[in-house]
Amino acid sequence: MTRRETAAEVFDALGARYEDLFGRVPEQMAALDWIAERLPAGARVLDVGSGTGRPTAEALAGAGHAVTGIDVSAAMVETARALVPGARFEQADVRTYVPREAGGFDAVCSFFPLLVMDQPEIEAALDRMASWVAPGGYLVLATVPGDIRGLDIEWMGHPVTVSSLSADQHLRRLTEAGLEVLHHHTSTFVPADPLAGPEEHFFCYATRRPA
Repeated sequence: MTRRETAAEVFDALGARYEDLFGRVPEQMAALDWIAERLPAGARVLDVGSGTGRPTAEALAGAGHAVTGIDVSAAMVETARALVPGARFEQADVRTYVPREAGGFDAVCSFFPLLVMDQPEIEAALDRMASWVAPGGYLVLATVPGDIRGLDIEWMGHPVTVSSLSADQHLRRLTEAGLEVLHHHTSTFVPADPLAGPEEHFFCYATRRPA
């Protein structure tokens, strides 16, 4: 039986290649524009699954915000620190991360970091990320949707086990966690590499209303 790789192992190996293929997803760039238009000056931002730091941390730190990026991959964190010196990056797992900042974040961004998990872990991660959104703040996330649990696939030449939730399950979980969904949509992205086929992407923008 082929041993399945962890997210850290996959992204340690991929390094900057991931950014080459997925660093300019048009709908992600639009999501960053959306959140940037709504953040106050010097906002506190958490980038979950920050990868190379681009485009999310780079764009928001460049706009003057205090960005913290977390990623399970040591190689990605090292790369991000070199590429985006204006943000802070930590090797950390969303499932166990404890923010240093008291009072939450003005924005939590989560672009595709939860797929190499089991469904209960995804649900718990959504709850955790929602709890880090300060009153008046926002959560912007993207994933590959589907009611999928423990599916063995090969992605970018790496054997992994993936899970996800359907779009409706994401919406329900975020609402139950106290967020108000402002917008959601799905789109299709085709990476420029035959090792990564077309993907359906689900994007969701949500807020925690001020008390």
